[in-house]
Amino acid sequence: MKKIINDTKNILDEMLNGFVYTNKDIVNRIDDTGVIYRNFEDEGKVALVSGGGSGHEPSHAGFVGKGMLSAAVCGEVFTSPTPDQIVEAIRKADQGAGVLLIVKNYSGDIMNFEMAQEIAEMEDIKVETVVVDDDISVEDSSSTAGKRGVAGAVFVHKILGAAAEKGASLDELKKIGDELVDHINTIGVAITPATVPAVGSPGFDLKADEMEYGVGIHGERGYRRENLKPSKDIAYELVMQLKKVFKFEKGDRYGVLVNGLGATPLMEQYIFMNDVKNILEEEELVIDFKKVDALMTSIDMAGVSLTLIKLVDENWSDYLNYPVNTVAWK
Repeated sequence: MKKIINDTKNILDEMLNGFVYTNKDIVNRIDDTGVIYRNFEDEGKVALVSGGGSGHEPSHAGFVGKGMLSAAVCGEVFTSPTPDQIVEAIRKADQGAGVLLIVKNYSGDIMNFEMAQEIAEMEDIKVETVVVDDDISVEDSSSTAGKRGVAGAVFVHKILGAAAEKGASLDELKKIGDELVDHINTIGVAITPATVPAVGSPGFDLKADEMEYGVGIHGERGYRRENLKPSKDIAYELVMQLKKVFKFEKGDRYGVLVNGLGATPLMEQYIFMNDVKNILEEEELVIDFKKVDALMTSIDMAGVSLTLIKLVDENWSDYLNYPVNTVAWK
C-alpha cells in the first residue's frame, strides 16, 4: 500500500485540519469533532446537515457553504459518524427555523442520525430527515435495508440547499427532498478496488483485465464482473440499467452527473460523458443539466458512477444552477 499519510489513527483529524486551513474563508471546524460548518450565520433559514464516513471526499465537507450544506459530520474512514457528533452539528447549524438531515441509506448512518434527531428534538430543535437511496445495482446489501445511498446525494444537497437559501420552510424542504429521492438513480462501475488505509489491502480483488458493475462506494461487490470493455460499452450498460428504472420516454427532461470514484482522471470521465451523451440523444431525452467531477468518491477506487435525475419539477433545474460558495461545487 502506498499512501501519503502519517499514522492511520490520525487520518481524519489531520485531513480535516488541512481542509479547514485551506478553506478558512468558507468553513470552520468544531474542535475535537468531525463537524465542519459554514462560517457565517443565515438567521431564520432552515439548516441542512449531512455526513457519513470519510473516504468519499469531497463529500461531505466539500459541500458546506452558502447555498448548500450548513454543516457536515465526518466519521472515520467508511464508518458512520457518532450520534453525539451529529447532535453537535445540528446545534451548530440551527438558525431558528429547524434542521433537515440528509442521510444516505446505510444501517449505521440511519441509526445514528435517528438517535441524534431524537436528542435534538428533546432540546426543542425541529428536525426532519430525507434518506437518499439512489443506487439501483442492488436492492439490499450487508450494510443496508434497501438500496444504497451514493452520488445522488450530491444532487439532493444542491437542490435542497438552493431551496433553503430561497427561504423554503422545513416542511417544504422535507416534501421536496422525499420527491427528489424518488426521481434520482445511480449505478457505478469499478476497474480497480479501493484500499482502506487501516486495512492496507484492497477491499476486493479484480484482475488487470477485469471490471465490476454495480460496486458500492465502500467497496461493496456489484452485480456482474467481466472483462474490461471500451467506455462506450460501459456507458451503454449503465444507461440501459437506468432506462429500466426510469422507463425513458421521448422528450423527458433529465440532469446528468458523471462522478469519478477517486482514481479516475478527468480525461476518462469526459470520454465517458461523451459516450453517455450519444446514448441519451438516441433515446431522445432532453438534458437540462450536466456535470462531470469526482464528487462522491471511494478513496482510490478507479471507476465512475452515472447519476440521472428526472426533472419533473420546473424549479429543480434552476436549483441545480443556483450559485453557491462551497469548496467542491463550482
